[in-house]
Amino acid sequence: MEVDGDFNKEKLLGRSFVFEALDGQARQELASFAYVKRFKSGETIFSMGATGQSMMAIAEGTVRVSMLTPSAREITLNDLQSGEVFGEIALLDGGERSATVKALTNCTLIVLERRSLLDVLQRNPKLSIHLIELLCHRVRRSDERMIEIAFLELPVRLARLLLRLTEAAPGSADRPLKKLSQSQSELAGMTGNTRENVNRCLRKWQKAELIELRDGWLILEDRQALEKIAAGE
Repeated sequence: MEVDGDFNKEKLLGRSFVFEALDGQARQELASFAYVKRFKSGETIFSMGATGQSMMAIAEGTVRVSMLTPSAREITLNDLQSGEVFGEIALLDGGERSATVKALTNCTLIVLERRSLLDVLQRNPKLSIHLIELLCHRVRRSDERMIEIAFLELPVRLARLLLRLTEAAPGSADRPLKKLSQSQSELAGMTGNTRENVNRCLRKWQKAELIELRDGWLILEDRQALEKIAAGE
């Protein structure tokens, strides 16, 4: 991990949904308090249960948010990319980190300390509203994931996951990706299951020509069929 101050922090904060609520002067003020950290791929940014006094905005790269279940199984909650923020829960309540965050790629992060951000929040209600909206979105998403893991069979969960991944950046709902690079171990972590079970399901879909596994890629051959599986049909 490296600390770096040579970066246009104000411009980068403006890319984030949360901080676009600030006017130029408030964003400049917040940027003056912020500092830049760089993490190499694979490095842990912070661990679940650690003391949290800051939140981070991603300037470059991708991070993975995960947590351990009581049975010590790691579940991937989310992959976040440039323009997104994380660490907001511990920053706002001053408590422990609610999840572990690791750098999936080399990352450049803008770090905002609790004391500086809370001072800006008190004078900028729009920023407070955006943070509330972010928290609500994260809670809804986590609830959906936990319900899927608790009540849905693996094929339904896996089909839903593949479809969601194809619509995440650089894809979109209008132009979903045709192929994915996630490994079977990563898919297992995202569905709360084992690699062996995920492999078994993918091989079955490959035989049915719903997907193709080739050269490290997972290629969606029959999106409509996967959508029916995701709907429980």
